Amino acid sequence: MVYTIESIIFYLLLIDAIGANIVVWFFAKWYRKNAKGFVKHFPPSKGWALMYLVLVLWVGYGLWRLGIA
Repeated sequence: MVYTIESIIFYLLLIDAIGANIVVWFFAKWYRKNAKGFVKHFPPSKGWALMYLVLVLWVGYGLWRLGIA
């Protein structure tokens, strides 16, 4: 498998989206407690995290169809 810049960016975004969903769904209290200044601008929202994951998977599907990822 040849790694292109598109596939590397996709895999980094996929890891980020999965991590965001894990934090939002399972560790929301911990996130609010430990990221006090950050929470004001980026609150833990299950809907946005799920939408982010769906969009990343959609881009990954497109890359897979093109034979890139």
